[in-house]
Amino acid sequence: MGRKRKKRTKSKIEKIKESSDYLRAPLANEVGTDSSHFGKEAIQVLKFHGTYQQDDRDLREGRDRHYIFMIRGRIPAGKMTADQYLAIDDIADEYADGTLRVTTRQAFQLHGVIKKELKDTLQAINDSLITTLGACGDIVRNVMATPAPDIDGRQTQVQSFADELSDILLPATKAYHEVWLNGDKVYSGKEEVTDSEPLYGHSYLPRKFKIGITLPKDNSIDAHTQDIGLVALFDDQNLIEGFNVIVGGGMGMNHRKENTFPRLGDDLGYVPKEKIVEVVKGIISIQRDHGDRKNRKQARMKYLIHKWGLEKFEKELIKRIGFELEPFRELPEFDLDLYLGWNQQSDGNWFLGVSIENGRIKDEGELQLKTALRKIAQEYQTGVRLTPNHNVLLTDIAEADKEAITQLLHDHGVLLDDEISNLIKYSMACPALPTCGLAITESERALPDVIRDLDEVVHDLGLEDEKLSVRMTGCPNGCSRPYVADIGFVGRSLDKYSIFIGGDPNGTRLNTKYKDLVERKDLVDEVQPLLEHYSENRSQGESFSDFWNRVGLSEAEQVTV
Repeated sequence: MGRKRKKRTKSKIEKIKESSDYLRAPLANEVGTDSSHFGKEAIQVLKFHGTYQQDDRDLREGRDRHYIFMIRGRIPAGKMTADQYLAIDDIADEYADGTLRVTTRQAFQLHGVIKKELKDTLQAINDSLITTLGACGDIVRNVMATPAPDIDGRQTQVQSFADELSDILLPATKAYHEVWLNGDKVYSGKEEVTDSEPLYGHSYLPRKFKIGITLPKDNSIDAHTQDIGLVALFDDQNLIEGFNVIVGGGMGMNHRKENTFPRLGDDLGYVPKEKIVEVVKGIISIQRDHGDRKNRKQARMKYLIHKWGLEKFEKELIKRIGFELEPFRELPEFDLDLYLGWNQQSDGNWFLGVSIENGRIKDEGELQLKTALRKIAQEYQTGVRLTPNHNVLLTDIAEADKEAITQLLHDHGVLLDDEISNLIKYSMACPALPTCGLAITESERALPDVIRDLDEVVHDLGLEDEKLSVRMTGCPNGCSRPYVADIGFVGRSLDKYSIFIGGDPNGTRLNTKYKDLVERKDLVDEVQPLLEHYSENRSQGESFSDFWNRVGLSEAEQVTV
């Protein structure tokens, strides 16, 4: 008889976290070695420090990997000063590949850093008063919030709370400062860094945990795709009085495992402002104690709520916090506002939303985007906001400077909101190949050509005024949130994609897969009949996704035969 396999009680990564001495080992011993890369255990700890070890598959020679590192900042609400932005811009040139990548969680990523310069890079980032601690790993990631500067008195309150919550939820370990900053405390949201983790425990969370905060009507953060989505509600004095709480959202799935799936969060209840931190901590503690630590593909909180049901989850939360939640308060319908173009702030100044195709800030050919943004930050000391749709808002601009800034952008080949098609503005892609270790096909480098071909179809059909969201990923993990888009292209294998249709840009409806293993060159041809049928048969004011959800997927399949 064969040996009986031991029943696995924890995943390998759980054991690595437990033995890491609060995110030190074995990372600390490998930082200073001459090796071009870290070992398998150290790279799992490295993620908590905001860094991924990657292999540039474009530069790989044979079987030898070309090791580089991606560093991600933790930028609550995507808010940066001009000096911080300029510092990161400099760091990108000195240590990375000369580009900045705005993420769909309002942070930045630096790509192409090499191991021997990793410590210097992280020190330089921290010198700008930005941390990377907790930007990756099994922990609460960057806290998102509505990105616009103050328009009506509410935005600043929400963003201030995002800052506060981010600080509260930072890990307490000293490891980050010891490993990268020579023990110096350059930046931390906490008053004191200790060697215990009262919230996270010694093995942290079973998987990543995402939180976003927004306002009624504003779904720029995709509130229902978060582990916790908070919608701030205001009293008669326009002050935050409490929050509607949404729980259990998440985008990731696996093509080959039917028990993995994207999920929209459930409406849990309403919580007064003074109790919301306690509730957030309580929810996190449930995931900490009951999330799946055996199977990482089932470890997100969405699967726990799916298995338990919302009622059981709420009962467990009440047991931990000692009070019941109030009923979820009625909300107006969400809308996706990109905040592009010129918009006035409450103080009389202006902010300018600049569309960044696929979130990549770089200089290439006639489009000198990186130089333009740098000059504006230098000359006008604008604030910078990174948005959930990987765009940039330049804030605090005087009326007298609007014309000069517009001209500066045009001089560098940068188009403004009214000069860009809706299809480009509402498109998103993840970085994917050649650097992302999870990517199985192209995304960021592939989507622009797909969008331009699709744009011709949209224009020919007279649909250019429709706000069609198109999102592409290089794998099924869903970083660009493709499963709530009107049209989602999800990486399936090399140069092949699954096509999803019928989501809702307001973030309240998942789309449905209707074609699988479609070659990249055929994506537009597969979608064109759907657009034609929609154009010819829609009701007045009916959106693309509303139309296809009304007529049904079976009709979509008949149209594309």
